This record gives sequence, C-alpha cells and structure tokens, in this order.
Amino acid sequence: MLAFTFPGQGSQRSGMGQAWVDHPSWEVTAEASEIAGRDLTALLLDAPMAELTETANAQLATFVMSLVVLDAVERLGLFPAACAGHSLGEYTALVASGALSLNDGTRLVIERGSAMQKAADGRAGTMAALIGIADGDAEAACQRAEDEVWVANFNAPGQVVIAGTVQGVASGSDRAKDLGAKKVLPLPVSGAFHTPLMLPARARLRSTLETVEFHSPEVPVVANVDARVHTDPGEWSGLLSAQLCSPVRWRQSLDTLAGRGASVLAELGPGGVLTGLVRRTVPDARGVTVTVPDDLDKLMDTVAGTDEWTATAPGHQGEHLYTSERVIVSPAPGVFEPELRLAALESTALAEATAAPGSGQGSEPGSYLAVGDRVGTVGSTDVRTPFDGILVRWLAVRGERVVEGQPVAWIRLRGEVS
Repeated sequence: MLAFTFPGQGSQRSGMGQAWVDHPSWEVTAEASEIAGRDLTALLLDAPMAELTETANAQLATFVMSLVVLDAVERLGLFPAACAGHSLGEYTALVASGALSLNDGTRLVIERGSAMQKAADGRAGTMAALIGIADGDAEAACQRAEDEVWVANFNAPGQVVIAGTVQGVASGSDRAKDLGAKKVLPLPVSGAFHTPLMLPARARLRSTLETVEFHSPEVPVVANVDARVHTDPGEWSGLLSAQLCSPVRWRQSLDTLAGRGASVLAELGPGGVLTGLVRRTVPDARGVTVTVPDDLDKLMDTVAGTDEWTATAPGHQGEHLYTSERVIVSPAPGVFEPELRLAALESTALAEATAAPGSGQGSEPGSYLAVGDRVGTVGSTDVRTPFDGILVRWLAVRGERVVEGQPVAWIRLRGEVS
C-alpha cells in the first residue's frame, strides 16, 4: 500500500523550486499565487533563507512546494491509500485527500503562519530535540523542570522534541540528560510550537476555520493530535485547532499507517526528514523522498519493486519505470479480475507491444488503451485507465486481493511509443 506523507516547517530551502520550473506541475504555483495575492514563484526561487525562515513564509512555501510535487506524482497515475502530514504538512495531506480545496487550504496556511508568528513575537519561545530518550522519560523531564516546557513532537523511537520558554527548555533539557538523553540539539526557531504558548494563535485560527468547508476525504488521513484516522469532515476543524497546542504524534502516526498496510511511504516536498523517521520507526516499510523531478523515477522504481505490487512472471521484479510510463491503480479494495480481452495477453507479448499500430510489431489485439477503457474490475468497481497508452505488464494477478490505490497495471504512454 502506498501512503503519502508531507513535511512541515523547517524543511524549506532557498531556491527549492528551481528544479520544477520547466515541469508542467509548476503551474500549481501560479494558482496558489492568485489565491494568496502574492508572487509565490519569487518565494520558491529567489528568497534567501533569512526570509524563508520567517514562520509565515516558511509554512506557505513548504505547503505550495509539496503541492507541486504532489501534482507531479499524480500525473504519473500514482495515488495514495492513506495520507499524513507533520504539523503544517497535515494541511497538505488534507488537500491531497480532497478534504480541503486548494483555495481553503492556502487561506488556512496563510492565517496559521501569520497567527503563529504573532504568537511567537508576543511570547518568545524555543525548541530542542532530545536524542536517545524514551517518550515517557521526555515527558517526565518536562514535568520535573517545573517550568514552561512541554513535549512538542514524538518523532521517532528515541527522538522527542520539547518546546517552551527559553528558560523552560533549558531546564527541561537538563532534566532530560539526567534521565538518559544522549544528546540535546537546540532548534533554530523563535516559537514554542505545539504548546500552550500558541493559545493566542489557536483562537485566531479557529475564526478562519469556521469559514472553510471540509469534505469527506477520498483517502484516509491520520491526524497529528491522536494518530487516528478521521473520516468525518466535521471533526477536522477541531483537530486542526487543537494541533497548535498539542504534541505532534508522528511516531504513532507512522505506526497507524503501517498498521493499515502501508508498505511504501513517499515523502512529497522539500527536505527528507520524514523519510529518515520512517527508517527508525517502521523499518519494514520503504521510505522514499520526492523533492526534485529526478526523484519521480526513484518513486516508480520503489513502487514497481515492492513484492506485493510486482507481477509474478520471472525476470520482472523491480523493473525500471520512467516518467513516460504510468501505472493504473485500484479505485477500491477487493479482488482484482483483469478485463477478459486483456487477460489472455501474456507478459512477453505485453512487453513487446511497444510499436505503433500498423508497424507489424506489438500488434497484439487489445494491448492499446484509450482514456476510459476498462482494464478490469475490483469487486463490482470498474478499473479504468486515465491515460492513452500500451499495456506493458500486469502488476496484480487474477484473483489477487488488492487495496485502494494499489497499482494493478503498467502502461507506456501512446505518445512515447517508438
């Protein structure tokens, strides 16, 4: 099962949009700029780190950059069976799932960043990462500090972030060392995010949340606050409000995704921090980062090389899928049955079907697909191709039980056939 994760503030980098300028998905930036009422291309291409580090800019830039990457991945025909986002990334996950429109998501991110910046300006705070300490000991360190310091992120086994006033974090860090923390890493931030010091921002964000419409997500989204899936759109306003002052339960969220069957977790957006946390938290899953266009092939390689998504024919394990190729995914969970006219095509015949019709090669009847053609069924649900192309290989076999979003067939775009 493929899951998408989205990074939060701190992952932004100066010039991070440059690699995407010539990609069709760069158009997302223009759309978001119109909604935001400012030129976001300049923010993604030219802004120095000093400007990008400001909370309001960091959140908006990371959100839009992740959506550009998401659009590029969706153009490949890859869609998730579940989503999650770290802090700010939760807003990206909600847009990716269809629970929030791009318009409402952008407006919320702008208001959130501005509100959090103002709260930090009004009450200075900081954060620190504790390495090599158990969750319970980190919580105990904050309690024993007898100061304004709280756990802000449960990131991975042995990695917890605390936040609070400067004095509070210093006291909490000392207590954490007493309880066995191997290292304390101060973070370059000026706010105590995900703590009660963000209460002023929570009140302001709540007003904006009341003006947006949440929809039932098309795929499950795991919430930061409780690491649970929430399908009721009426719950998300309260969850996003609570998130500002509650710890991000990221380790628990990854456990939830893995528990639902996620075997590939793709981090879409700048950075790569979340992929590292996957390795530490759910080592049986495969983490992959998509930050630049070249990473799209890497993602396709990872999907194609996952055992339960790979055809059983000998010699086809882990074949390379390029960006001129696409996968067709299951729209629902259930038992897969290939279309009768396609089912008889052997994998060798499919692999050879790479020449244009009438060339005398690859003319096996039924191997050419047009947009909307049915390639099979999952239960009572049709599986149809969103692309024109040539069926190259099955990625699921007759009678296989598949999950929503799982690739079932691999095609090569018609325009790329030679």
